[in-house]
Amino acid sequence: MAMAMVRVLLLVAMALVGSCSAWELKIHMPTKRLQAIDEAVAPLIHALRPLLGSGGELGSRGGVPCDSWVLGVEAHNVRDWKTVPAKCEGYVGHYMLGNHYRRDSKVVIDEALAYIDTLKLSGNGKDIWVFDIDETMLSNLPYYAKNGFGTRPYNATSFNAYVLEGSAPVLPETKRLYKKLLSVGVKPFFLTGRAEDQRAITVANLHSQGISGWMDLKLKQPGFKGSAVAYKSGERQKLQDAGYVIVGNIGDQWSDILGAPEGARTFKLPDPIYYIG
Repeated sequence: MAMAMVRVLLLVAMALVGSCSAWELKIHMPTKRLQAIDEAVAPLIHALRPLLGSGGELGSRGGVPCDSWVLGVEAHNVRDWKTVPAKCEGYVGHYMLGNHYRRDSKVVIDEALAYIDTLKLSGNGKDIWVFDIDETMLSNLPYYAKNGFGTRPYNATSFNAYVLEGSAPVLPETKRLYKKLLSVGVKPFFLTGRAEDQRAITVANLHSQGISGWMDLKLKQPGFKGSAVAYKSGERQKLQDAGYVIVGNIGDQWSDILGAPEGARTFKLPDPIYYIG
């Protein structure tokens, strides 16, 4: 009887995916039914299969399937894009809400942890690791899940209102890296594109998620007009000029890790939702 019910729920869930986003499907389901559907559907919706995109269609950007488009984004071959292709909303939503995003993040962090074990640290307090914040330490997925998983144009007003709630959850894999760095004596340094007037809420949000003990938090100052690459590479140069050794640098955007000095080793976390040049 239980298996029959799960099969029925699975059929209902697959039918609903064709008419609503992954987030909408989840928020309207009772918890027990949602759990049953997640368990039944998990092997399907978490796999990178373009037929399970929005409406069961091959989402495309100029004819490119959603999985190939996301690969192009992560490899930095697809650049300067403004929104996720509309037909890929369901595909990206399933990826982000399922366990595939977490697994891909784990691969990156596992590599970072293995790298840390090879480091010969100076022990003079000058070894630092640069972290981005949004989609690197804190996740804005609750916001993007309600706003089309990146298929809608960026709205600074609504996004900043979300930031000011201070409710962004920590990304658990990155938190694992952060704790490891503290344990071996490497100082975390936050370098974010958030504005200086968001300092207090950013600090509060980090503390609420168990993140503390960083060396410094650098936010973008009023009036800065350059690109993200120019801003972040410039700040890293200041650190290097002050005698710090950047043993690692991690972010979700290529603009977080491009531009000399990049650091001794860079790590790119997945983010198929938005692009910052």
